[in-house]
Amino acid sequence: MRYGFLGPTGTFTEMALRQCSQLADDAERIPFVSVDAALAALRAADLDAAMVPIENSVEGGVSTTLDALVSGDPLVVVAEQVVPITFVLAAPADIALADIRTVSTHPHAWAQVRAWMGVHLPEVQYLPGASTAASAAGLAGEQPAYQGAVCAPVAAANHGLTVLQEDIGDNSGAVTRFVLVARPGQLPAPTGADKTSVVLFQREDHPGGLLELLEQFATRGINLTRIESRPDGGRLGDYCFSIDCEGHVNDERVGETLIGLQRVCTQVRFLGSYPRADGVRAHVVPGTGDREFFETRAWLRRLRNPSA
Repeated sequence: MRYGFLGPTGTFTEMALRQCSQLADDAERIPFVSVDAALAALRAADLDAAMVPIENSVEGGVSTTLDALVSGDPLVVVAEQVVPITFVLAAPADIALADIRTVSTHPHAWAQVRAWMGVHLPEVQYLPGASTAASAAGLAGEQPAYQGAVCAPVAAANHGLTVLQEDIGDNSGAVTRFVLVARPGQLPAPTGADKTSVVLFQREDHPGGLLELLEQFATRGINLTRIESRPDGGRLGDYCFSIDCEGHVNDERVGETLIGLQRVCTQVRFLGSYPRADGVRAHVVPGTGDREFFETRAWLRRLRNPSA
């Protein structure tokens, strides 16, 4: 088995992949320079699956991943992993905190340390990096364009850097959610503690359009765990909606919801049903369980054919 991840070695994405229960002991882990590159290799069948970041508790959705899942050949999420995020400020051995003029890291990491930087390095310049580990690796090269990197402790250790300050995140409880993505195939079996992810495209922009979509969930008692709007790639002002909800597509209420959405949307992009990382079971509103759907269908059959 070949698994890709946002590299290089030492990223939080690699940590998520290592912690994933689906990872076989003899699996090959392959780093990629970007989410797009990892998913392109997956679509080309060069990988069996790829681990990518999708949501951060501080900064929100990872737009690169959300957009890459919407475009191109279909892919589905088969697992998720939540990783606590701890950042350090690292530098080469001959650099002191007072010498730091420019710091590099991934944009989502920078968003989580801005307050600390404002207090301790108010004049520092920020240089975006492909990943936190890539910024750490850059300091090990010749004549880097920056003096410090915000990264995971393991990335600093991997590249022989000195940790100038530990735990510099502005939010001590920050976590990032990662998803393991594969080509469409057999879905993970329902567990009772599942999520389903979809991207919804409106037929046209009109008053109450979003409400029309959300009613498909609400009338069947389905709780949303995430909703974000993203440009659909067409005209300015046209958006699609990326949604995670409780439940599995094999649950009657979720299946009925997707049928309703397919009726009112120009496209429903199904991104998978998979176990929740936190193991929280879906809340089923009374009257919306599988048994009620089965009984209602039986009732309708009797109406249509009383003599049966």
